[in-house]
Amino acid sequence: MTERNKALLAIIICVLIWGFSFISIKIAVAVLPPMTLGALRFAIALVFLVFIKQKLAPGERLKLRDVPLLAGAGLFGVTFYFLCENNGVALVTVSEASITIGVIPVITLLAERISGMVKHIALRSWVGTALSIAGVWLVAGASVSGGATGNLLGYLYMGGAALCWVAYCFLTRPLFTRCSRIHIVFWQSVAGFLGFIPFALAESSRWLMPTFPVILHVVFLGVLCSAIAYWFYAQSLQVLGVAISAIFINFIPVVTAIAGFFLMGDRLYPVQWAGAALVLIGVTLTILEGKGAG
Repeated sequence: MTERNKALLAIIICVLIWGFSFISIKIAVAVLPPMTLGALRFAIALVFLVFIKQKLAPGERLKLRDVPLLAGAGLFGVTFYFLCENNGVALVTVSEASITIGVIPVITLLAERISGMVKHIALRSWVGTALSIAGVWLVAGASVSGGATGNLLGYLYMGGAALCWVAYCFLTRPLFTRCSRIHIVFWQSVAGFLGFIPFALAESSRWLMPTFPVILHVVFLGVLCSAIAYWFYAQSLQVLGVAISAIFINFIPVVTAIAGFFLMGDRLYPVQWAGAALVLIGVTLTILEGKGAG
């Protein structure tokens, strides 16, 4: 299997995991304050990542020149991202939250063009991105067709999460030329976890003892969504680039909708299946653009 195909497999597994994460976040944040949840999941992730790093890169040391990028990516991609996402998911529905995340590919393409990282973005990439976003609206929009929650703060939080994720991707990319993937993910997680601590302590008056099912959701968020998925996403960023990795994010609401169908008894309408097909077509068009798309 080529490196490109391995990276495609990694990003597919990644979005499958993250698609389930919205359900777990919605359940957990009803009991645990948003930043406390973030601190707990990344504390669990770090325990897991320590063993992986010792196995794959035991001699790789933290270099001073890498600290700004690692810390910046950790704060934007972990602390600030989940500050926005966890608060956003608490205020709007899962479907509305996933719709907002669908703007990530557009922001990414614009950021690449404005920054000069790519001189030209082919029409196929724009069309693919537009189709995938339309698919997201069809998949998630059918779930909120009875009326949006109208919580402006929730939408602003989710928009902030999208911006934070794009910043994380751009801060991470330069590190691949001199650091291993596990080294990058480990130290980003350390920075993100440390960033959570003051926010979590500020929520201490709202701490409650979670039930066993909630604990299982937090473990899932820590081990799979925070440790494994971030590691896989780093592989995708390194091999496929920022733009292609970002377009796959639009599969997340598709996975969330299907997960809700099987796990929570949600109904899937024909328009949602059509939306899933549009996302697939849009992502395929972007992938066919080639390795230079990111």
